[in-house]
Amino acid sequence: VGDKVMVLARSGLWQEVVNVPASQTFLMPEGMSFEEAAALLVNYITAYMILFDFGNLRPNQSVLIHMAAGGVGTAAVQLCKTVENVTIFGTASASKHDSLKESGVAHPIDYRTMDYAEEVRKISPKGVDIVLDPLGGSDTSKAFNLLKPMGKLITYGVANLLTGQKKNLMAMAKTWWNQFSINALQLLHHNKAVCGYHLGYMDEEFELVGGVVAKLVNLYSQGKIKPKIDSVWPFDQVADAMRQMQEKKNVGKVILVPEAPKEESKKEEN
Repeated sequence: VGDKVMVLARSGLWQEVVNVPASQTFLMPEGMSFEEAAALLVNYITAYMILFDFGNLRPNQSVLIHMAAGGVGTAAVQLCKTVENVTIFGTASASKHDSLKESGVAHPIDYRTMDYAEEVRKISPKGVDIVLDPLGGSDTSKAFNLLKPMGKLITYGVANLLTGQKKNLMAMAKTWWNQFSINALQLLHHNKAVCGYHLGYMDEEFELVGGVVAKLVNLYSQGKIKPKIDSVWPFDQVADAMRQMQEKKNVGKVILVPEAPKEESKKEEN
């Protein structure tokens, strides 16, 4: 009782009171705000396990991070910076490129006006060592083709299914039809790896996830990672918060809090 904790749960957190098993809670490190704690677990566990457990990221390698200004993207960029001389390619709309450069992305690419695969090849003709793929559909094929020998593709989402405010069944069908497929024999000839990741299906892996959280808390305490908060919204402005993401305006994490911060509490914090 009284512990400040971060919580992992698959759903049901957009409410004032939540009930979760103690095994899905983790102590917040000293000096961390509640907003940072809300932004840490899902994004950083995902980015850490993709890059290090599946990707085996090592010094002097190169990584392509899609949606590099989003929650997992910003986490992945920070984690890449904890390894010596990693070259980061990051896709995002042009308005976010300055922010990406400041955070350590060597080569920001505007996916709206450029073919990102061509842009990567111009700079690195052989491709990259690791591709983080939250897109799905035909982009997974492009990712696989961009890998160097011994490269690793980790797919962890299908953002291409989400095309706008309403479900577009034709777009969903097209993404499904274009979904990347490869068999084990084909992999033999390519010398490449394809991995799939979904944190939501690790409910029972307490030791595995707990070990990752301990590493992340340590990195936070050393000042090597810090959750990037785009904006904070009270529950009654949830539609505006969702629009911020839908219109791809956010750089970092969009946070929901039960009520708007009071001016008094802000003064106290200062």
